[in-house]
Amino acid sequence: MWFVKKTSPRRSQVRKKKASERLSQISQFASTDRLISILLTAIFVVFFLFIISFELTRPVNYSDMAPRTVIAILISLGAAFYIHHYQKQIIKNPTRTLALAGMFLLLLAATKFGVLFANQTSWATGTAVTAAIILTIAYDQRFAIGMSIFYCLFAHFAASPSSNINLFLTMAAGAFTCCLALKEIRTRMKLLEVSILAAAIVFIMAASLDFFAENRPFKLSHIFSNAGNHAGVTLIVGVLIQGLLPLIEKIFRIATSMTLLDYSDASQPLLKRLAMEAPGTFSHSLMVGTIAEAAAETIGCNGLLCRVGAYYHDIGKINKPSYFTENEMGFTSRHKELSPAMSQLVIVGHVKDGIEMAREYNLPVVLRQFIETHHGTTLVEYFYNEAKKKYETTESEDSAAPSEGEFRYAGPKPRTKEAAIVMLSDVAEGTVRSLNEATATRIEATVHNMAMKRLQDGQFDECDISLRELSLIETSIAKSLASHYHGRVAYPKSASELKPYRPAKEPQNGKSVNNHKTESPEETQEESQQQTQPADEPEDKDQTPEQPEPPELPEQPEQETNGSTPSTSSGQAGSPQS
Repeated sequence: MWFVKKTSPRRSQVRKKKASERLSQISQFASTDRLISILLTAIFVVFFLFIISFELTRPVNYSDMAPRTVIAILISLGAAFYIHHYQKQIIKNPTRTLALAGMFLLLLAATKFGVLFANQTSWATGTAVTAAIILTIAYDQRFAIGMSIFYCLFAHFAASPSSNINLFLTMAAGAFTCCLALKEIRTRMKLLEVSILAAAIVFIMAASLDFFAENRPFKLSHIFSNAGNHAGVTLIVGVLIQGLLPLIEKIFRIATSMTLLDYSDASQPLLKRLAMEAPGTFSHSLMVGTIAEAAAETIGCNGLLCRVGAYYHDIGKINKPSYFTENEMGFTSRHKELSPAMSQLVIVGHVKDGIEMAREYNLPVVLRQFIETHHGTTLVEYFYNEAKKKYETTESEDSAAPSEGEFRYAGPKPRTKEAAIVMLSDVAEGTVRSLNEATATRIEATVHNMAMKRLQDGQFDECDISLRELSLIETSIAKSLASHYHGRVAYPKSASELKPYRPAKEPQNGKSVNNHKTESPEETQEESQQQTQPADEPEDKDQTPEQPEPPELPEQPEQETNGSTPSTSSGQAGSPQS
């Protein structure tokens, strides 16, 4: 009709595309994991209101609960948006959401009961330091500092909502000190050192705030007693967390640096089996670990995690070690007896076998990702090309042409930078080892080609690695490989090594031969020629051959009567000379 506005097909197609994108965004936002996380956040708000209003259960005063409810909701929403902005995996993973919310509620309940029954606000400082240490261990420092601020707000209202800001500043001082000082735990004394430093800062902060406090009598004993309580609780917290560290790792599914160092020990059962049953793979894993650690440190990632993860990334080869090139030890390849499709199943199967072995030996979850993702969804090119050649030569109508999907690993792709670094280090080390002449230029070109191949294949799509970081990783890997395949100058040989070996002569006629006799070059040459000539075997082998008689000299011709001497020229014997 005339009043219907005509639209071009292109515009209608764009509108449909936008509508589908909005629908996909809504469905993605309303996923099951997000809904569960939102529900857990609402439950956290309810329990937090119950904790901060616990003293109101006796004299019910609903006028005081209304502002507290508003404050609790606002702080919870701020914390939820902060988590969504910096740690989205917490929202996507309901288990992590439950662990974080449960930790906050447990510490807030301890704060509330400590203040009510012990009448000590130092409990709030202790729980704030506990939350800061656990968050730093489980996540990174930036996220721990942000969430510590939100916890200090929660704990301040749980301890004494009507108090001044002194308690909040004391808690924040201890929490910030722990977050900034505790980067990683490599030694058992690290937590104690951090807690001592935090206790000193808390003591100074609490004492300073009490000096400047108004409406309080100026008593040094009271000031130092209050500051000492806050510092003492902070020190005790460090000792307690040291004992609870394995439980924290298990709840948050993490592994501290101290745990990773334990798993890097060669006496671990899996590493011992790998060294004994697949020594070539063990040597390859050690090399990949060294390369990956150096590459990770260049971009600020966890180098220790990369090294230990590389040690275990190929443990699945323990079941069939002889089917992999590094373990053939000069024997014939087992794949010559198999078809390309069967060989592909054996090669790809080492990833699944490795995951099963990691579960059997209770390997930490943070290390299992390297087993799953070190090949991603890459193509097994060698056997894929062999299958194509076999199909082209047979040209059978019954068999279908091989597809790339059948010869690809199942994945998943690397989700972290550390997993991507181990993937690239693994393929670079294997490719460079296959070079006939590993020069620095060829190594650098090989590493760059492998990195670009993985990038174009989409193997780095799920990890937030940038092109600049990828370039730095390439440079580091190439440098490490070039230093490993370095050249050496041949060592000069000594005079005894240059002199040819001569066996001792057997005694002749009962007389020993002097082996130290100096012979001229002409005599040595004549002796070698005589030794190369075959000797006639005697008729009776039981008897030793007689010594050869010396050759007879030519007969001397009789002298002529005229007194002339005979000529001894070759070809004529005794012809007279006129």
